[in-house]
Amino acid sequence: MITKQRLFVLLFYLFTVLPFSFAAIIKGVVIDKVTQEPLVGATVQILSSSAATITNMDGQFELNTDKKGSVSIEVRYLGYRSERLDGINVQSKDLIEFKLEQDEHLLDEVSVTAHQPRSSDIGMLTAQRNSLVVQSGVSAQQIKRTQDSDASEVIRRIPGISIIDDKFVMVRGLSQRYNNVWINQGAVPSSEADSRAFSFDIIPSSQLDNMVIVKSAAPQYPADFTGGFIQITTKSIPESNSLSISLGSSINSEAHYKNFYSSKSGKTDFLGFDSSLRPLQNGIHTAMNTFEGYPEAIDLLNNKLNNDWQVKKRTPVGDMKFNLAYNRAWQWNNGEELGLLASANYSNSYKAYRNMENSLFGSYDEVNNHPVYLRQSTDNQFTNDVKMGFLLNLAFRLNPTHLFEFKNSFNQLGKNRYTTREGYDAQSNQEQSMEYYYSARSIYNTQFTGKHDFKENSLDWTVGYAFANRNLPDRKRILLNDELEQGKIGLTSGSDISREFTYLVEHIGSLNINYDHQFHWGNLNPLMKVGAYGEYRTRKYDTRLFYFNWNYGENTLPQGFRYLPILEELLIPSNYAYDKFYLQEQVNKINDYKGNNTHMAGYLAWNVPIQKFTLFAGVRYEYNRMELISNTKAHEKSEISTYYTYRDFFPSANLSYDFNEKHQLRLAYGRTVNHPEFRELSSSVFYDFELASNVQGNSELKPAYIHNLDLRYEYYPSSAELVSLSLFYKHFSNPIEWTYTVNGGTNLTYSYANAHAAKNYGIELEFRKNLDFIGLPNFSLNFNGALIKSNVDFEKGSKEKNRAMQGQSPYLINTGLFYNNPDWGFNAAILYNRIGKRIVGVGRSVGTVGGENTSDIPNSYEMPRNSLDLTLGKQFKSWEFKVYAKDIIADKVIFKQIDENKDKNRMDEITKSYKPGRSFGFSIGYAFK
Repeated sequence: MITKQRLFVLLFYLFTVLPFSFAAIIKGVVIDKVTQEPLVGATVQILSSSAATITNMDGQFELNTDKKGSVSIEVRYLGYRSERLDGINVQSKDLIEFKLEQDEHLLDEVSVTAHQPRSSDIGMLTAQRNSLVVQSGVSAQQIKRTQDSDASEVIRRIPGISIIDDKFVMVRGLSQRYNNVWINQGAVPSSEADSRAFSFDIIPSSQLDNMVIVKSAAPQYPADFTGGFIQITTKSIPESNSLSISLGSSINSEAHYKNFYSSKSGKTDFLGFDSSLRPLQNGIHTAMNTFEGYPEAIDLLNNKLNNDWQVKKRTPVGDMKFNLAYNRAWQWNNGEELGLLASANYSNSYKAYRNMENSLFGSYDEVNNHPVYLRQSTDNQFTNDVKMGFLLNLAFRLNPTHLFEFKNSFNQLGKNRYTTREGYDAQSNQEQSMEYYYSARSIYNTQFTGKHDFKENSLDWTVGYAFANRNLPDRKRILLNDELEQGKIGLTSGSDISREFTYLVEHIGSLNINYDHQFHWGNLNPLMKVGAYGEYRTRKYDTRLFYFNWNYGENTLPQGFRYLPILEELLIPSNYAYDKFYLQEQVNKINDYKGNNTHMAGYLAWNVPIQKFTLFAGVRYEYNRMELISNTKAHEKSEISTYYTYRDFFPSANLSYDFNEKHQLRLAYGRTVNHPEFRELSSSVFYDFELASNVQGNSELKPAYIHNLDLRYEYYPSSAELVSLSLFYKHFSNPIEWTYTVNGGTNLTYSYANAHAAKNYGIELEFRKNLDFIGLPNFSLNFNGALIKSNVDFEKGSKEKNRAMQGQSPYLINTGLFYNNPDWGFNAAILYNRIGKRIVGVGRSVGTVGGENTSDIPNSYEMPRNSLDLTLGKQFKSWEFKVYAKDIIADKVIFKQIDENKDKNRMDEITKSYKPGRSFGFSIGYAFK
C-alpha cells in the first residue's frame, strides 16, 4: 500500500527532479556585438516549443529540452535586433554565442523601458548610475561571493555602514533609529520591544535579490529617515529552472568542543519557538491558580509552569545550515512569463562569551586617581540561536510592460541564552546572579504589486501587510549575595528570584501608488512623478512579573535554606507549597501599553533634464497621528489615550551633472524627520540583565527635524566598475538619543532624551575595480570607507559637554579582494572590516563646585577592532563546495569609559570585554537543472 508520505515524495520527484533528469541542456551566452558586454535578462527560446529562459547576470543561459536532433533558437532583447540560429545540435557540449546589434530604428521610434536586474553587479551599478538620488547597494552576485549568511552581514559591504550587536544597522555613524526599512516596497515593523530598530539578522542572505540604501531625500520616499532608507528586495522571476540543496556546518573556537551550558529545552525549540514548555498555559493573561484561602499566593506546582531550574551541560560539535530552493519559469510565444520561486532555510548555531568583563563605573576618584566601581563582575554567556525561513514568490509578466508580483516571506528566530555573573555590587557586596532567557521572534511580510510601463507613462502600486512579534516566556532571574552575612553568599529576599513573561505583537497594513508621466515641450522633456502612501500600524505590549515569596514568620523550609545550593537543593518541587515557596505577582499595568498609528502621505515631483543637467525636485506632505494607550494605575486596567499629531511638508532637490557617460556629479538637499516610537514614549519599564539596569520611555520626547546636504562624484570606468567620492552634512533639531541617569547614587536607568541640536558631516569613498590593468586577470578589488565627525550642542547653561553623537563611528572601513575564474569554476575572497571607536553610553556630570564640574562619569565607548574573513568556492558541474574562515584575527571586543579631558590623566576603565572567537565552516550544494 502506498502511504500518503510515499505518494507525496513520488509526486515531488515527478514534478521537480525528474523533468531535469532526462532533458538535454543547451548552454550559451548573449553579448552586445559592439561592447562585448553581457546582456542580462535576454529571452532565449527554442522555436516551435515552449522551452524558454532568460540570461543570468553574466549573460549566460541554460535551456532544458527533451527534443532530439537539432533545433532553432531565437534570442530577443529590448532595444536590440532579434537573432536566430538554426541547426543547433542538442547533444553538443559547445557554448553557443549570440551577438546582438542595437536596433537604432526601434530606439528612435519607441520609448523603451527595459528592466535591468539588480541581482548582478552590473545591474546594481547601472541602477545606481541612473538613479535620481544618492544611493548605494549590494547585489545577489556580490552576496554569493562573500558567503555572508544573513542581511546584517550583507549590508555592511555598503559604504558608510556599521553593525551594532551583530544585527542592527547604522548608516553614516547614526543610530539605527534614524533608518527606515522596507521589504519589497512595503513597511516593516520594529522587531524589538525597547527600540526603534529592525533586526537584519533574521533575513537569510539566500532570500535576497539586492539591498539598496538611499542616502538623499526624495519626494517618493518616506521622510522619516536620515541615515538611510533601506530597501530590501527578495528574489522574483528565476533565471532558469532549478532545484538546489545545500548543507553547511561551522565551528567557533569559543563555542564548540567546549562545555556549553543551557536550561531545559522545549519540544519545538529546534524550530525557533516554544509551544508548551515556558509559556503560560492560556497565554499572557492566564488566570493563575492560588492556594485556597490565600488569593495572593500562587501555587508553583498547579499552573503547568516549567519548574526545572537545572542547568544542562553539553559539548556542541558544530553549527548547522540547510537551504532548499526551487525555481521554475514558464514562458510563452506571446511574451507572457510566469515565475515561481520558493525556498526554505534553517540554521542552528552556538555562541559563547567566556569570562566576559561586565562592569560599570561611577564618578572617578580624583584624590586617589583610580576608578570607582558601581558594579564589578564577570559573566559567562551561552547562546543557542535557531533561524527558520520560508519564501514564496510568484511573478506574472503579461508582456514587457505589465508585471504582477505576489511576494511572501516568513522568518522565525529563537534565542535560548543562559548567563551567569559573579562579582561585587556598588555596596561591595559579593554577588552571584544568573538569567534564563528565551525569546521567539516572528516576521511575516506579504505584498501584491503591479508595475505597468507605457509609452509616456508608468504606474506601480503595492498593497502590503506585515506582522512581527516577540514572545519572551518565563525569563528567570536569580540574585544571591552576602548582604545578610559578609562572606556567606545566599538568598536575601524572595524578590531576588523572579519569573517574567512579556509578549509584543505588531501589525502594519500599507498601500503605495506611484504614477509617472513624460511630457514633451519642445526641446524640454520633463518627467512628472506623483504618488500617495497610506499606512496603519498597531502594537500591543503585555507583561507579567512574579516573585518568589515565603512566610518569613512561619514556614517549613529547611533550616538555613537561604544558604543551601540554590539549584540542587532549594529550587526543587519538595520546597513548593504555601508554607514554603510560592509565587506572588507584582501587578504593574503601567508597564503595558497599546498603540495605533495612522500615516498618510502624498507627493509631487518633477525630473527636468536640461542638456547635461538633470534636476529632480519636489515636495512631500505627511500626516502622522499616533495614539498611545497606557494605564495610569499599577494594580488595575486604567487606560488613557495620549495623541501625538504632526503635519509637515518635506521639500527636496537632487541635481546631477553628466560630464559624459562615465563621469557624473550629484548635489542633493532634503528635509527629513525622526518620530519617536511607541516604546520610547511609553512609561513601560523593562529590566535589562546585560545592562543590569532598567530601561524606560519618555513621554516628553519631540520629533527630530533634519536638514540634509549631499555632494557626490561618480566615475564608471566600465559597466562593472565604480569610483565614487561623497561629502555629506546634516543638521539636527532635537535629536533623540539613548542616555541614562543615576538613581540613588548607584542605580542606572536608561531612557531616551532630546538634545538641543547636533550636526553630522563626513566623507565617503567607494571603488570597485578589476585588476586586469596590473596583470591580475580575474581579480577585483572593492573598497568602501568613511570619515565622519559629529557634535551635539546643548542649550546655554547646560552642564552637558559638547560631544559626538551617541553611536557615531569616526571612521568605517570595508574592503575585499576577489578572485573569480569561470573556466576553473573557482572563486575566492578576502574581506577586511574596521570600525572606529564610538559612544555607546553618554556620560553625566554628577557634581559641581562654583559652577565647575568636579565629578563626572565619562562617556562609554566601543573600541575599534579588526575583522578579517576568507572564503573559497569551487564548482564541479552541478556540485558546489565552499569553505570559509571568519574573524580570523579574533580581536577582543572591548568597551571602555574614557575621559576626554587629558589634563586629568585618568585611567581608562574597561566596562566590557570578551573574545568572540574564530569561525571556520564549509557548505556543499547540488543543483538539479
